[in-house]
Amino acid sequence: MLTLTKLNLLDIVALKEPLLDHHLLAGQVGTIVELLAPDVYEVDFSDNNGQTYAMLPLHTSQLLKLHYTPTNSLT
Repeated sequence: MLTLTKLNLLDIVALKEPLLDHHLLAGQVGTIVELLAPDVYEVDFSDNNGQTYAMLPLHTSQLLKLHYTPTNSLT
C-alpha cells in the first residue's frame, strides 16, 4: 500500500537509498531545512554535535519521514 506523507520544514527524514557520491547510506537521518521546489527539499545531515557533514537537495521519493509518536491520522 502506497501512503503519501506530506513533508514539512524541520521534519526528520531518512534516506531511502544510498547516495554514495556524497558518502551517505540508506537510512542516514537528516532534517528538512528548506523547500526548494514542489517535492524538492534541502536536507541537512548533521552529527551528534550539530556539525553538518552534508546538505543536499532531495526529492520526496528519496526520503522517508520519521515518526516518534503514534498518530490516529496519516499526514
